[in-house]
Amino acid sequence: MRPGKFEYSRAQNLRQAVQELAADPEAKALAGGHSLIPALNLRLAQPSRLVDIGRLDELKKIEFAEGRLTVGALCTHAQIAASEQVRSHAPALAAAAAVVGDPQVRSFGTLGGNLAHADPASDPPTAVLAQDGELVLEGPQGGRRVAAADFFQDLFTTDLEEGELITAVHLPSAESQRAAYLKLAHPASRYAVVGVAAILQMDGSRCVSARVAVGGAVPTVRRAAGAESVLAGSDLSDGVLEEAAVRLTAELGDDLIGDGFASAEYRRAMCGVYLKRVIRRALE
Repeated sequence: MRPGKFEYSRAQNLRQAVQELAADPEAKALAGGHSLIPALNLRLAQPSRLVDIGRLDELKKIEFAEGRLTVGALCTHAQIAASEQVRSHAPALAAAAAVVGDPQVRSFGTLGGNLAHADPASDPPTAVLAQDGELVLEGPQGGRRVAAADFFQDLFTTDLEEGELITAVHLPSAESQRAAYLKLAHPASRYAVVGVAAILQMDGSRCVSARVAVGGAVPTVRRAAGAESVLAGSDLSDGVLEEAAVRLTAELGDDLIGDGFASAEYRRAMCGVYLKRVIRRALE
């Protein structure tokens, strides 16, 4: 199927992009295009205009300052996965970026576009949520910042308002922590059937605190507060990990995705399995 008709313009700067998006409620921003183009071809999205923001170099930077990592919205997954700064300060995000799709998708797909699309089976949102990320947004009314916990609202639904763009993601440094991301990937699409990110603050062999986020199995990424409470203050022994896995599978409730490839109950079970695996990977 071919996309419907639309106008096209290339933004020369962020201000122009925001103005064009705000002027036309049916317009869409085009970055890497790996989420938007398939939606256009299937006519799941039929915008009146595409505003190309792909050449806004100010949104392609990765910087670290004052204990915070800033990743520009137009940084590609490949760029993020290869960045020494990201590997040092946000290792779960680096791991998630490294397993997005295939090399072509990672070379063109962008972090901002990925987060704005809010696909439940995507990888970066899980890592950003686990690390208490903050999204920087720019719109016709100016800039604002939104915690990842508030940004992802439902299936393909975010806190982005009309005319707004994601410009960057702020992440507190996890350099002194243990972190990892693992997923059970669909063999054809490479999307996450289940994806789990974990960030552990350790004191020797004791886990002082834990942050765990789950994606793939649920309509929107979510923190696993029950599992976190089991892990915190423990020695992360096999028994503790089993208890945390049981707590996680219980707290997921009935709000689980199921399809012909993997039922909701299979996904529930795999969330527990991958929680244990990602904790062990983080400790490595």
